[in-house]
Amino acid sequence: MDRLLRFLLKTFVQRGTFRVTTSRGTVLTFGDGTGQPVWVRFATRAAEWGILLDPELKFGESYMNGTFVVERGSIADVLAIMLGQNSDVPHWARPQGLLRFLNRRLQQFNPRRRARNNVAHHYDLDGRLYSLFLDADRQYSCGYFESPEQSLDDAQIAKKRHLAAKLLLARDHHERDLRVLDIGCGWGGLGLYLAEVAGADVTGVTLSQEQHAIANERAAEKGVAERARFNLQDYRDVAGPFDRIVSVGMFEHVGINHYETFFRKSAQLLNDDGVMVLHSIGRSEGPNATSPWIAKYIFPGGYIPSLSEVLPHIEKAGLLVTDMEILRLHYAETLKQWRDRFLAHREQVERIYDRRFVRMWEFYLAASEMSFREQDLMVFQVQLTKRQDVVPMTRDYIGREERRLRGAEGERHPPLRLAGE
Repeated sequence: MDRLLRFLLKTFVQRGTFRVTTSRGTVLTFGDGTGQPVWVRFATRAAEWGILLDPELKFGESYMNGTFVVERGSIADVLAIMLGQNSDVPHWARPQGLLRFLNRRLQQFNPRRRARNNVAHHYDLDGRLYSLFLDADRQYSCGYFESPEQSLDDAQIAKKRHLAAKLLLARDHHERDLRVLDIGCGWGGLGLYLAEVAGADVTGVTLSQEQHAIANERAAEKGVAERARFNLQDYRDVAGPFDRIVSVGMFEHVGINHYETFFRKSAQLLNDDGVMVLHSIGRSEGPNATSPWIAKYIFPGGYIPSLSEVLPHIEKAGLLVTDMEILRLHYAETLKQWRDRFLAHREQVERIYDRRFVRMWEFYLAASEMSFREQDLMVFQVQLTKRQDVVPMTRDYIGREERRLRGAEGERHPPLRLAGE
């Protein structure tokens, strides 16, 4: 086994300084000697076999179970080395990756009941968990860092402001509040922002019972329940029309089989002079398959699309792309701050769940961060309309709208607190 580990890992790990202690006590060193040294140890032979036979699944499982131990550095440092190599996956795991790619449509078949169960698996966890590492508004999606030193809370406000600017909520020629649909509204933060700051009439939909309850509680506490309503409802069952549609961090759960349905339904719900903004994680290097570990433990039924998989369905639905923005390292910075906060509260998380859960979520946050830093993940924001003349000809309006919204925020918002305070 030691010889096999030495041979296979030597062919894969070409960069960094990576020291492995096998379950028999043999010390193996790989890489080119650059960077901070990282030391790991296999506690069992079963963990070694798992890494060799199915690394994309068993690597995470071994860390969760405590049979793959990081002795110097962190699991984030290990993942930075693993994901920073020349190949996405070890060469001996490519046949399994091909089979998963061919089988991905079955894995992403998300009819209504399965979609509800998938959402409950992740979003209906104990609410205390999310309060420990998210910002004060519980934004569970990519922040918008206007400067590298910006705090997480400020970056999440900037994200909401940026999206609201692209929705053109001040351009109402009908002298009424614009009707906005928020598909995948989370705990209501964006919808409440659009209602309070931008003056919109908001309907949010989610499949999470926890998010639904908290979002409506927040609307009632803020006294905007008549302007911000959150429904426990599948987007496929929503009745329109709406002047604006926004969806943030939900499209990753739709599944490739349902893209045509998603955009056709969006087009059906959107007024002829309406604007839609879709914010989603995407891939820069073409279609792929979901990590089997992520699919099993974190986001069942989820998939991160490439733009080449998304744009054809937008076209078929009769929608026009009027603006597209790629956010590259914004999510890496968001995830780093989430991971730092999560680890600062790891003892509390362990009391809520257990040590294995803590390691599972540490691995999830670290792997996600390094996928943005070292591989092809990014975030795209696509603005859609039905007519060419709905949005201005240049992008100057986005900055103007952001300045207007920033002024409105100062009039309405009290000082922020950290989540959980």
